[in-house]
Amino acid sequence: MPDALDTELLERWLALAGPAGRRYGKKLIRCYHEPHRRYHTTEHLAYVLDIVDLLEAEADRPDAVRYAAWFHDAVYEIAIDSHLTNEERSARLAEGVLRRMKQPAGLVAEVGRLVRLTADHQIKPDDRDAAVLCDADLAILGSDPEDYRLYTALVRQEYRHIRDAQFRPGRARILHEMLRRPTIYRTERARELFEEAARRNVTAEVDRLVR
Repeated sequence: MPDALDTELLERWLALAGPAGRRYGKKLIRCYHEPHRRYHTTEHLAYVLDIVDLLEAEADRPDAVRYAAWFHDAVYEIAIDSHLTNEERSARLAEGVLRRMKQPAGLVAEVGRLVRLTADHQIKPDDRDAAVLCDADLAILGSDPEDYRLYTALVRQEYRHIRDAQFRPGRARILHEMLRRPTIYRTERARELFEEAARRNVTAEVDRLVR
């Protein structure tokens, strides 16, 4: 029997996709329940969707951003044995599903493009839809310290097959590059809500990783 969050998520999917998309919504929700996931679960999906709702005024095509949020971690394999990244595979899944749902070609292309951008969150300054999606995906960085520590612990569990000697410097390098950006967040609203806390949290994590 689906839990309350699954039911809520399916209702949100149906509000976006319509009743004809029900089976695809159920399949997507199952993706986020895969047993190897610890952070990239239905809780993460719901959180990203909440932040997209919060930031939607800064998007040009908020429904495209919502579809991209649904699909951005649909494929999530850590020890992936493929020349395709998770983001590429997720984008292709999104494009296939949306085509089967008879969505307009422009929407299909935009959703695929947005999902691919979540690989590194490197976007152009005037890319408003990508700014909203990437800010929503990174909003957890600006959470309170306790929630941030839980987030980092869950991410570490997802990478549990990688030894500390590899994981710690690799993650520290990614976080350090993030801190070097003029701002972590691209939308004005996200900067107001999350920037200060995110820089504090990320700096503290880098310090822990390089000790």
